[in-house]
Amino acid sequence: MAPLRPAVPVFCSIVPPHLLEHLARSSNPAVAAAARRTLVADASARTVRVLPLPGSAPTPAAEGGRPHRTIHDCGRGTDLPGAKVRGEGDEATGDATVNRAYAGLGATFDLFLNAYGHDSIDGSGLPLTASVHYDENYGNAFWNGEQMVFGDGDDEIFLDFTLPVDVIGHELAHGFTQYSANLEYFSQSGALNESVSDVFGSLVKQYALGQSADRADWLIGEGLFHPNVQGTALRSMKAPGTAYDDDVLGKDPQPAHMDDYVRTGRDNGGVHINSGIPNHAFYLAATELGGNAWERAGQIWYDVMTGGTLTPEARFSEFATATVAAARARYGDAEEIQAVVKAWSAVGVPTD
Repeated sequence: MAPLRPAVPVFCSIVPPHLLEHLARSSNPAVAAAARRTLVADASARTVRVLPLPGSAPTPAAEGGRPHRTIHDCGRGTDLPGAKVRGEGDEATGDATVNRAYAGLGATFDLFLNAYGHDSIDGSGLPLTASVHYDENYGNAFWNGEQMVFGDGDDEIFLDFTLPVDVIGHELAHGFTQYSANLEYFSQSGALNESVSDVFGSLVKQYALGQSADRADWLIGEGLFHPNVQGTALRSMKAPGTAYDDDVLGKDPQPAHMDDYVRTGRDNGGVHINSGIPNHAFYLAATELGGNAWERAGQIWYDVMTGGTLTPEARFSEFATATVAAARARYGDAEEIQAVVKAWSAVGVPTD
């Protein structure tokens, strides 16, 4: 594996700003107030200065090849990290949210170590820290460059953000990207940053459940919405644009093909919207190859992220070309290359 680039911390949340802005205009005062509060909290967290982190962070307390997890409770405040409530190896607490966060960090650690030999999200045993019960009615979860943070939701639109394990995997995968390809969080490189988190978030879920590619739901955030919401998840990798269609939420705006690429100055150039295109390419490659998606398809995407060939400003076509090269380097001129080329072609992204 090529040496990892210096990590540049970026605030990355699971719920995109465009969705929260839509909710903030809701005629339901409780929904609108919770969304506005979340937007304000996100803006504050986004502007907090975070010192650049080193390319790797070995810690004496963290034994190699084993997770080192710490869960904190913010008590519905915003001071991070909050009070420590569970450390590595501690017994489960009486708080289900704490226990789900602990288990989700472990599930993510397990995928990266067991599938790819990658020790924690930085490859060098980085301790994993999470804070739960963040703020009042906070409808989001985020990675702030140093740790995970989870809200409890507003119980009107969103439930507890520790419920879907792929949400935990998604946010920790932003840390993986931070320490590997370090993709800039803007335009196509930002959409790739989001897509890589969806890919590995979904793989965390599939690995934890022992699901093959054909049995997986390929949904991101399934179980996060209140039962009254007309939607299954935040995003669908199988069918971008179909995850929700609700009077309050609006309709899922993700495209599945470059013909429908959304050009916008909002959300850092539409990073949460246009990620549907590379998301769908991964889904197509993984299901074409069959078996466990974290094996061949996941291995190719992992090799690209850690191979040192991507520029931080990589566009979709550069990433696609890199997946073809990675498939050839690992598997030769076999079915893996054909599956990858076919997948990118199906979403309108050239590979040469």
